[in-house]
Amino acid sequence: MTALALVASGCAGTITEDGGGSAGPDDPVAFCSQPQPGSSPVRRLTRFEYNNTIRDLLGDDSRPASSFAPEERALGFDNNAEVLGVTPIQAEQFMVAAEEISARADVNGLNECDPAAHDQGEAGCGRDFVVELGRRAYRRPLDEAEVAALMVVYEWGVAEHDHETALRLVLQAMLQSPHFLYRVELAEGPVGGEPVPVVDYEMASRLSYLLWGTMPDDQLFAAAAAGELRTDEQVRFHAERMVADPRARAAVRHFYDQWLMLEEVDHLEKDSGVYPDFSPALAKLFGAETRAFLDYVIWEGDGSVETMLTADFTFANAELADFYGLEGVAGDELVFVPLADGERGGFLTHASVLASHAQANQSSPIHRGVFVRQQILCMPLPPPPDDIAIVPPDLDPDLTTRERFEQHSSDPSCRGCHELIDGIGFGFERFDGLGQYRETENGQPVDASGELVATDVDGPFEGVAELAARLASSEQVNNCVTTQWFRFAYGRAEQMDDVCSTTQLAQQFAASGNNMRELLVALTQTDAFLFRRAAVGGN
Repeated sequence: MTALALVASGCAGTITEDGGGSAGPDDPVAFCSQPQPGSSPVRRLTRFEYNNTIRDLLGDDSRPASSFAPEERALGFDNNAEVLGVTPIQAEQFMVAAEEISARADVNGLNECDPAAHDQGEAGCGRDFVVELGRRAYRRPLDEAEVAALMVVYEWGVAEHDHETALRLVLQAMLQSPHFLYRVELAEGPVGGEPVPVVDYEMASRLSYLLWGTMPDDQLFAAAAAGELRTDEQVRFHAERMVADPRARAAVRHFYDQWLMLEEVDHLEKDSGVYPDFSPALAKLFGAETRAFLDYVIWEGDGSVETMLTADFTFANAELADFYGLEGVAGDELVFVPLADGERGGFLTHASVLASHAQANQSSPIHRGVFVRQQILCMPLPPPPDDIAIVPPDLDPDLTTRERFEQHSSDPSCRGCHELIDGIGFGFERFDGLGQYRETENGQPVDASGELVATDVDGPFEGVAELAARLASSEQVNNCVTTQWFRFAYGRAEQMDDVCSTTQLAQQFAASGNNMRELLVALTQTDAFLFRRAAVGGN
């Protein structure tokens, strides 16, 4: 149950999930009259964030973190603080990367200090390097103890080697520091679990990693230094500026790649005997289509969930258009293509979704139904019984997929879940396991009738177009989008204390016409973003 649903049900009591622990909202209005930020876990940089930060800190675009061990995922995302620990292997990878990055860095260019002109010579340039690069690497000014510790490294490097080598050693040390690898927040104000504002450099990092997936830019650093990130209006000003910047596109793409599981298409495999037209190059086009489509809807279009689900256009090149049977498309570049026949529309009819949520040799109503339930409706399903073998029914030249799966789901121990899944999944049956449209299967007409149950838009539908139209009108779907963004933006699950934040997000999202760009700004205006709880003992 989401926090929004908790408010609606008037729940009460105590909850301790993920570190939360406060009285529930017997009176939601009174509960939300004071800041209720939920927990603020320390978050390690993901590979995506590490690569971006190294690029913006040092001008190094080699993407060194791409070779790191993949992050464990929680709630579908790679940035959940709960699972972002550091294993011995990862610690070694951080060390090796720091050595390699510092070896190729233009440390003299980063320093821009002439020892001959500095009144303290090389040592003065070394200290300037520590102070200025440290401010950017740690995303805040260093205190004197930190400067002194790094100067010990510098002085040893000079004694054993030379000034330039010493600068490289300092950079190595910075890149392995928890203050670089983690987004550390040291709350100001009273301790003991009381909410305190997130201010200055900590707010600059919250904004930059949410909206750009990287370190703060010069404008954020300047605003933090001037104390101009302390009100919701000041934060909103920078959020709107950053959402309008092209750098926001990569961070949003990183979100929807995981939300819609688009990364799976990059590793797609199909049975060549059943789908001879399939190739890895075609799979890459599947992913490119959906990413181009979502980029267009979010940044050039109305940004709405409804358009994502029901749009009568897509993006294709000549090869992909030929695969879909679309006419009038030439060349290798993906271009805007109108869809007039009603067979396709919105991302649910993209081959990236259809082929990824299918078997290697057949379509899969179960995989497609689970995808909609969990990713679009935010309805987790219970695991299957331990004694049930999870295998698709065998191919049968005399039966359609629907007939085979209806037999497969007749087991009483499976029926409960299959009633939630199959009614959705069967609606996709006019698309085969590769995502190509079909009217018949094994010489029989395809039955693409389905039914939604246990949602706020229950009822029968025919085909994906009618399913998408129902989902587009669903408040539950739009609330699911805000829930998915909450989990991604804040790196954790929603908690009881987040009732106020999730309610506010849902209301602002609805008021904007469910516009994704407006939701990005709204994410920076909640208690969960603007405040944190000062821990007992100070940090």
